Amino acid sequence: MLKPGSDSPKKRVRLSRERVLYGAVDIADTTGIGALTIRSLAQRLGVKPMSIYYYLPNKSAILDGIVDLVFGEIELPAADGDWRSELVRRATSARQVLSRHHWAIGLMESRKSPGPATLRHHDAVLGTLRRAGFSVEMTAHAYALLDSFVYGFALQEAALPFQGTDTAANVTEPIMQRFRTDAYPHLVEMATEHILQPGYDFGDEFQFGLDVILDALTRSLPGNTTSASRRAVDRSGLSARVPFQEEAGDEEGSEGKGSGREPMSAP
Repeated sequence: MLKPGSDSPKKRVRLSRERVLYGAVDIADTTGIGALTIRSLAQRLGVKPMSIYYYLPNKSAILDGIVDLVFGEIELPAADGDWRSELVRRATSARQVLSRHHWAIGLMESRKSPGPATLRHHDAVLGTLRRAGFSVEMTAHAYALLDSFVYGFALQEAALPFQGTDTAANVTEPIMQRFRTDAYPHLVEMATEHILQPGYDFGDEFQFGLDVILDALTRSLPGNTTSASRRAVDRSGLSARVPFQEEAGDEEGSEGKGSGREPMSAP
C-alpha cells in the first residue's frame, strides 16, 4: 500500500542503467560536462538523487558509462574490408560523433574501467592494422598517430568561432581590419588567397591530413621497397637535429633507441 503523499505507480519514473546514462549524455551535450552531477542528473530524470546510486555507484562510473556510449556510436572498421578505407570510415565517423559530443574529446582515453563498446572499438582498430601487415610495435605507433590526429582535429574544430562553408569570412575580415596589411603579410596572404576564397571550409583539412598520415603508414608496410631506406634517412636526419645526441656522439643511441616518447593514447 502506498503511503500518504507518495506518488502513484503511474507517476513513478521507471529508471534503468541505460536511461540514467542517456540522461547524463543529454546534460553533457546541452550544458557541458561540468554541469553533470548526481543532483543535476536526478533532476533531469525526475527522481531523487539516491535513486541514481542503485544503478551507478558514483560519478566516475557514470563517466565510464557515457564514454562507452560515445565509443558505441563510432562505426567499427569491417574485418573483411580494405584496411585504409576502413580506417578512413572509422576516423570520419569518430569526427562526426565527437562533433555531437564535444565534452567527450578529453575523456575518451581517460577511463580506467573501459566498457565493452570501448574495448570492442580498440580491438577492431588494432585488428585492422594487424591484418594490414603492421607489426605490433608499428600498430601501436599507427593507432596513437591516428587518434592524436582525430582527437586533435575534433578539439580544434570545436573551438573555432565559425563552422561550415563560407563562414570564416565573418571572423577573418574584422580581424584583418585591425592591422595594416604589411604588418602580417603571411597572414594576409593566407586569408586572401585561401580562407576568403569561395567554398572554403576548415573541415576539408580533415581528409587532407588523414590522407597524409595514411600515405606515410602505407609506405611503412613490410614489403614496401622504399620504407626501410626512408626510415633510415629520417632517423639519421632526426638525430642530426637533436643537440644532446650530437654532443654525445653516441651513434647507437641516436639510431636505435628512438624518440623515447610514449604513445599519446594506449588502447
